[in-house]
Amino acid sequence: MQSPTSTATKPTAPAKNRWFKLVWIVPAVLVLLIALVLAARWLREVPSVQSFLTDYPGGSHLPAAAPVGFPAWLAWQHFLNSFLILLIIRSGWLVRTRTKAPAQWTRNNQGLIKTKGRPTKISLDLWFHLSLDALWVLNGIVFFILIFATGQWMRLVPTSWDVFPNALSAALQYASLNWPVENGWVNYNGLQLLAYFTTVFIAAPLALITGLRMSGAWPKNAEKLNKTYPIEVARAVHLPVMLYFVAFILVHVTLVMATGALRNLNHMYGVQDGDSWVGFWFFAGSLVVMVVAWVLARPLFLRPVAALTGSVTKN
Repeated sequence: MQSPTSTATKPTAPAKNRWFKLVWIVPAVLVLLIALVLAARWLREVPSVQSFLTDYPGGSHLPAAAPVGFPAWLAWQHFLNSFLILLIIRSGWLVRTRTKAPAQWTRNNQGLIKTKGRPTKISLDLWFHLSLDALWVLNGIVFFILIFATGQWMRLVPTSWDVFPNALSAALQYASLNWPVENGWVNYNGLQLLAYFTTVFIAAPLALITGLRMSGAWPKNAEKLNKTYPIEVARAVHLPVMLYFVAFILVHVTLVMATGALRNLNHMYGVQDGDSWVGFWFFAGSLVVMVVAWVLARPLFLRPVAALTGSVTKN
């Protein structure tokens, strides 16, 4: 007969399978990346591909009226968006995966928002997620107003068909680890332009309209509207959109650090074009703020904040 200690320490079959998969995923991804780099380098030796890269070096043309550089408000918007999206992804994942909520929250129906029906009780994780969503949407509204008021939209919206061959050229150059010529202070290359356009004008609105459909704010009695836009569609789209944001962030941060970190951080945080350390220190400070927020985003600290707008109970 085995002792209780030996039984408790023996790993189960599912745990073994999970570790087996994880052990093989990392080297498999590395092999795929190496194969991608070798294939891209081989392609760059093909004469027709070399001619293509000469004709389309990667940069996409901007309208003559497009602004140069980044204003200070855009640096703040970048930080606030990064800060909020990090916590939104974390809280959304907890909503999706946590089987037992740490607490429940019910909105105070005598506050600023009053409804005829009784407020629905939701988990503390969902309250945090929706609160962050509201701040993210508010930040996004300010962002959209400012980019169209200042002309910064011209740096994010493709205005020439040459963006597609230039994006393909930039992708090949990135894949071969021979980076395309960067001058983000003036304009993005074709691949960056398409990625930023997709993120700002497609992924973000999709996250909003699918999240709104799944929230308690959506009208439950609107039969025609709910039949036209069923909640199952919103659920099927919302998770892939979140995964897109995760992938975008990983690739974005990797390329920022690999293609001239000091200059890129100065563009995003220091509001200047150069290789000084100003942007780096602002970036480092923003990371500290994010880490502190990540640590504080737990029930012990969220309960008293949630209690300001409703009642918090254990179940």
